[in-house]
Amino acid sequence: MCAICGVVNLRNGELVDRAAIEKITSRLVHRGPDDEGYFVERGVGLGFRRLSIIDLAGGRQPIFNEDESAAIVFNGEIYNYRELAADLAGAGHIFKTRSDTETILHSYDQYGDDCVDRLRGMFAFAIWDRSRERLLLARDRMGIKPLYYYVNGDFFAFASEIKALLELPEVPREVDPEAFDLYLSLRYVPGARTMFKNIFRLRPGHTLVASAAGIRIRKYWDIAYPDQAPDSQQDSLGRFRELLEESVRLRLISEVPLGVFLSGGIDSSAILATMSKVADGGPIQTFSVGYEASGANTGDSNEFEYARLAANAFSADHHECRLTSEEFEKSLPRLVWHLDEPLADPACIPLYFISKFAREHVTVVLSGEGADEILGGYGIYPRMLGMETMPRWLGPPLAHVAPHEKLRNYLRMSGQPLESRYRGVCRGFRAETMCKLVGEDRLKASDQRLSELFGGYFEAVNRASPLNRMLYVDSKVWLPDDLLVKADKMTMATSVELRVPFLDHRMVEFAATLPDSDKLSGKTGKTLLRQAMRGVLPAEIIDRPKKGFPVPLSSWLHGPLRKFTQNHLLDPKSACARFMDRIEIARLVTQHSSGVMDRSQELWTLLVFEQWHSQFIENHVERRQAA
Repeated sequence: MCAICGVVNLRNGELVDRAAIEKITSRLVHRGPDDEGYFVERGVGLGFRRLSIIDLAGGRQPIFNEDESAAIVFNGEIYNYRELAADLAGAGHIFKTRSDTETILHSYDQYGDDCVDRLRGMFAFAIWDRSRERLLLARDRMGIKPLYYYVNGDFFAFASEIKALLELPEVPREVDPEAFDLYLSLRYVPGARTMFKNIFRLRPGHTLVASAAGIRIRKYWDIAYPDQAPDSQQDSLGRFRELLEESVRLRLISEVPLGVFLSGGIDSSAILATMSKVADGGPIQTFSVGYEASGANTGDSNEFEYARLAANAFSADHHECRLTSEEFEKSLPRLVWHLDEPLADPACIPLYFISKFAREHVTVVLSGEGADEILGGYGIYPRMLGMETMPRWLGPPLAHVAPHEKLRNYLRMSGQPLESRYRGVCRGFRAETMCKLVGEDRLKASDQRLSELFGGYFEAVNRASPLNRMLYVDSKVWLPDDLLVKADKMTMATSVELRVPFLDHRMVEFAATLPDSDKLSGKTGKTLLRQAMRGVLPAEIIDRPKKGFPVPLSSWLHGPLRKFTQNHLLDPKSACARFMDRIEIARLVTQHSSGVMDRSQELWTLLVFEQWHSQFIENHVERRQAA
């Protein structure tokens, strides 16, 4: 696992400043503390930081092909690289290393841009083709590894993290006001845009070519939902087990110690169970996170009991990390810096601490991300499907007389078609509150942008079942723009590589062929996974409700973090006050602190933006003015 970055001069072909490449590369040292590498000539410069996982002695980058007509920098892991390397060697390619990186480059020589179709893994890479004077960028199918870029008329720049791009003086630090309003609606910025104006993320399953002719982006992969499921349930169960074992086995390829993030839920416990079956060697290292009370009621948030149950079932070497509200508060500025842009998922903080804790024992960890998105594990899915049977004329009139905002919002949604009401697993401010914060015009504009974004994905699978349409939307928006951003940034902040077996693209493609009944049974999701784990995992784990990485956010913001919240959000000079109505912000703070209404998610959304703006915008302006 590594970090990559680079610059291409698009117009004049002037020599790229090596010092600039070294500077942006140095911003990524946490992602690759073991080594660095550079390639600079004429109008191109590439930078690389390495976290050594495979071919520890020979995997230095950039790597060149046989005639040095092309160079590559690569972040990720290609799990089928040995198979690919054998095929390429048979076709006459000569390998100088045992690294998966070189396999990508020879695949490019053999197949051109279509080399991505043969890669199985997580990846973001850049290939500079000297003979054609073009840069090829590619990102893996599901968006497990990040890739950002900036372009103007003169040059193109890319990096694994935005903070590296910001080291270039030509790249502006400006808030994208449209992205900000999208953030309020979802608690993350969806789609290709970021919170920084004119800095974009390459979408999952896409390639980008940059040359003097301009920028060209191409989609190379998508999820397809057949009209009918091809197999019986028994056949599906057997195939699912085979794929899960294969996916886990591939992700055990490593020359450094591995472990598992174990929440005690069925997803991570299934990974542990499968590792125990296919792995060689001693006990598996497992890691769980929970909370010290610190004056708040955290009993419902700790999952140690279930994690211990799973660990004991497979004789794992289990480790527990405990987090206090004080650590939670102190870590926020650091974690916002690692995230690059506002992402108001409080689970980022326990994920960072468990990653930091795990790094004392292992370098690679496996986790259960992705099972919910491919197998229908979230509770919102049956709730949304339940609305399909409600008369659409009934909800809006009842909303006018409903006693509170949450119920009014639910009734309004019940009167809308699925593609209009479903905006993913994670929601931010409801329409009523957001209207008070930003005004009706901005609210309408934001709703229109969300409708265009989500509507395009709904339309792409308009013949699929309602459940599969929601799963597709979440795989294209929520998963790569929130969940996987959090997973990548928080683990790489501590130089830990995270691997996610459920998001192997063959597993994803198989799950898309399943009938809805293999995913959702009544109000219980992940039906096929639960069946596969019967008799393997303790029943208490299989049948327990989903929790993920729960955080006692509401009680902490009401108790030990109350002062912290007030100091930041009620300050007349706060960034939030520049973008939103101050009186409405104060009302939200008062409602939560007085116990009238739980506003923890909204307040956390504002606190994260406040910290981000302070670090990435205000501090930079102050330093520039001082200079």
